[in-house]
Formats: sequence, C-alpha cells, structure tokens
Amino acid sequence: MKRLEMTRKSMLILLLVGACSIGVQARVRLPHLIGDNMVVQQQADVRLWGWAQPGRSVKVTTSWSNQTVSVRADRSGRWLVQVHTPQASYEPLSITFDDGEPLTIRNVLSGEVWVCAGQSNMEMPVKGFWMCPVEGYNQTVIDARNHPGIRSVKIPSTMAAKPQEDAPCEWRVCSPNTVGEFSAVGYFFARTLSQALDIPVGLIEANKGGTRVESWLTKENLEKYTDDPTDSVAICKKWAEYDYHRSLLWGNGTFNPILNATVKGILFYQGCSNVGDHGNDQYARRLKLLVDQWREQFGLGEIPFYFVEIAPFEYGDSERISGALLREQQLKAQQMIPNSSLVCTNDLVYPYEFSQIHPAQKQQVGERLAFAALHRDYGFEGIRYRSSTFKEMKVEEDAILIHLDDNYHTDAPFERIEGFEIAGEDGVFYPATASHFWQPGNDSWDEAIRVSSPKVKHPVAVRYCFRNFQIGNLKNGANLPVFPFRTDHW
Repeated sequence: MKRLEMTRKSMLILLLVGACSIGVQARVRLPHLIGDNMVVQQQADVRLWGWAQPGRSVKVTTSWSNQTVSVRADRSGRWLVQVHTPQASYEPLSITFDDGEPLTIRNVLSGEVWVCAGQSNMEMPVKGFWMCPVEGYNQTVIDARNHPGIRSVKIPSTMAAKPQEDAPCEWRVCSPNTVGEFSAVGYFFARTLSQALDIPVGLIEANKGGTRVESWLTKENLEKYTDDPTDSVAICKKWAEYDYHRSLLWGNGTFNPILNATVKGILFYQGCSNVGDHGNDQYARRLKLLVDQWREQFGLGEIPFYFVEIAPFEYGDSERISGALLREQQLKAQQMIPNSSLVCTNDLVYPYEFSQIHPAQKQQVGERLAFAALHRDYGFEGIRYRSSTFKEMKVEEDAILIHLDDNYHTDAPFERIEGFEIAGEDGVFYPATASHFWQPGNDSWDEAIRVSSPKVKHPVAVRYCFRNFQIGNLKNGANLPVFPFRTDHW
C-alpha cells in the first residue's frame, strides 16, 4: 500500500515537472539585447528575434500599432520578424511576444541607435579606469539627470571559439547613479546628438581593451587575408601572455551577439594594439576589411563608420614614429572606406600624458564624432567637422610653403605655430619655424604656411607632429586640429 502511495506521489511529481517544463518551453525566449528600457531605431524596419519551440508560431504586437506580426520558429527554434518603428520620441513603448504565453518588454523608446566598438579608449567608462580619470566626471554626473532618453547596453567582453547568438546584458537608463558606467566617448557622443536632435539615443557597447583589428575579423576573413591562426587552441597559444590580442575569439563572443540588431551606424576607437604592424597599408586594408565585414553582417547597407585617431603616446620612445605611422594608416583607411570619417585627437592630450594610453579628455572625442554624424546624417550643414589634411607643398629658396585641405579658410594660430620639422636631402629633421605667408598677387601660393630652419639651407621635406608623442597647435576655422602628416616616404 505504501509502495503504491509512493508510486502515485512520484507520478504526480513527474506530471508537475512535465507541466512546468512544457510551460517553460512554451514561453518565447528573447536575447538579452531585447529587453526593458531598450532603444529601437526610429522609422525603420527593426529586426526582433529569439527562440521558441520548433514549429511554434510567435506573435509580435507593438503598442504603437494595431498590427500583429506572426512568424513560425524554424527547426532549431529560431525566429526573426521585422516591425516598423515610429518617429523618435520620449513616449514609453512596449512590445509583446506571444507563443501561447505572452512576454512584454516595457519602457522602450524610439530613437537613434549606435554601436560603440573598439578597444579600451572606447570601453573606458565615464568614471574612468584605475589611475585614468575622465575629465569633468562630477559635472557629467550632475547633468545626467537631464538625459534619461540616453540608454546603453554593455555586451560583456568575452571570448568564444564559435560565434555566439546571445550575451548576458541589460539596458541602462541614464541617471546620476548609472552614467559612470557608460562608455565615456559613447556617452558624450550620445549627449551631443540628443541635445541637437531632442530625441532618445541608444548605445550598444561591444568592445574590449587591448584588441587588435584582427580580433574582430571572422574566421573566413582571417584565413583569406591574414596569417593569423583560426584554431582556438593555436590562437590561445600564440597570444598566451596577452589574451586581449587574440584574433577571432573576441568577435565571436563580444560582437556576434549584436549582429541582428538594427542600428544607425558604428563608432570605432581602436589602433593602439596594431602600432608596429607591417607596412604596405596593412592596417588600413584590414580596417576596411573589417568595416566591409560588419556592414555585410548587419545587412543594413553602407551604414556610417566614424572612427577616432589614436592619440599621441610615447610607445616606449616619443622620438620614434611607430604611432605616427599607424595614424597615417588610419587617414588612408578613411580614404578607402566609403561613408566614413576620422576624428583627429592630436590636441586632446596634456604634455604630462606622454605615458598615459588613456587620455582624460574624452568629452571632446565624443563631441567630434557627433559633429560628423550631425553634419553627414542629420542635416546640420552648418556644423564644421573636418580636420585639415596636407594638400601640397612647394620649395621656395630656403623654405617650404604648405597648403592644407579642409581648413575652412583659416589656419590658426596667427603667431607661434608649433609642431613642424623640416629636412634636407640628408633626411635629418630639425625643429622648424612656421608662420603665415602672404603677399599681394593672384597666385595660389600667395597665401600659405611658410616652414623653415636656419639648419636646413636646401629643404626637401616637412613633417607635422609626425612622432609618437608630439603635440602641435595648428588648427582650422572649426578650431579642429590638423592631422599629423609627412611629405616624405623615408
């Protein structure tokens, strides 16, 4: 009798467990990227996706539309739908997913969504890193209460042997208590964008300190265009000491989970870990390869790609040029990558930061990225966002005359221009005096920057801030710094 009673109890427990299991399986599962407080790209066919029992129908209903979109989960349980989002506003929205048991996400906003990618200078939060503060932190915290429409989600920086479809994360609403965790560059970009447009802005932070450009390439691209290993054991063995240099694995674990998202564009701050790479435009070509890869993976067309020049840093010896060569590669990449823009940072370090890989002036970096976006993507044609670049030179007796592109009709300061060096045929560079040159006439060279040195009687080449750590003061009519450059190829 007791045995029969125990059998009945066991069967009852099994039935209850089975019922619970069916209930759990019946409820649709969403990726962590889709959740409360998220920002969806405004006025777009936004992708929503997740998992359910294979073959089960999933209905998606939004609070801003009476329409319901239905989709059937495939054999592996995956499903994906598209819903058209409304114009940006601060009105809280909701989305319900129903496969027999409804699941609703709330406090969703429609706005602009941007990806924050790269290495530690993008990852660096508003509160800073250890021994690496962000300038203006306290004031940023005080002001944060005015920007609840700015949201961010940080994808955990993890490695994976295979591309991951999900990552544990949640959206954060900007407030004095949360803003310290936001990417500093990303936040100041979002704040400027939100103030100019008066709409919500969402940031998807998918980055990892110390990563190389190869860290984010797919297995197929690595095998076709690089000599990097693609077997996870071989990868870990090659970079046993510096795991953040590992190729493929960071992209699999940290970037792949966001590729179904519908975004406006990508912000990128990376390059320090590629300083010292081989020549032949290797970094520029691989960065273009990465942008092409990401655009193809997102499937959203030629979305904007705005990236940041690596700041002056000694890299072991401020007199050397390995960092300058990488900056030169970044400028070449801008010319190679359609719908891209590079932000110059030559003026955004203090003299005492020669050994600080994480400079404190992050607000200006984010703002300059926003200036590019506002001009190029949001109709603010009056915003000047370009830094000047070298255009041409002319030798005249014992001096070299310089013309710049994108100077907005201004080369400043008026006196005491700093950062130039000049060399003769021996290839030895000496600090140079630079001044504004003007004479009456109709020739284009009647207005230029004149560069000379008493130690160089027959000059042939000029460099501007073309060292690992060299800060110049030459700016254009937008008060933006001139990109470091060289006229030689020594």
